[in-house]
Amino acid sequence: QVELVESGGGLVQAGGSLRLSCAASGPTFSGYKLGWFRQAPGKEREFVSTVIWSTGRTYYADSVKGRFTASRDKAKNTVYLQMNSLKPEDTAVYYCAGATSTQGAYAYWGQGTQVTVSS
Repeated sequence: QVELVESGGGLVQAGGSLRLSCAASGPTFSGYKLGWFRQAPGKEREFVSTVIWSTGRTYYADSVKGRFTASRDKAKNTVYLQMNSLKPEDTAVYYCAGATSTQGAYAYWGQGTQVTVSS
């Protein structure tokens, strides 16, 4: 069983930065991908970023490219989302998610952490 716990959300002014963390526990994550998603009030959940656990390769939504950076620390079983140049439209609950293969669907989800960007 995979457990994902996010932390690091909060309130920040536009243009500021936050770093989210997602601590993962469970079996070895070789072959997994860990992703970040977000859901704003009244909107559907949307993809933000993915980290391929074995290689560290990352993928991003167009809306965050150049501003957000995802990474993983194998020793700590943790993935991070460094968010810079934050905009009010980045306000959402951010979720960490895990899939047991790079092509598979995300089956494991964290509880979410709130990010609020004030203008």
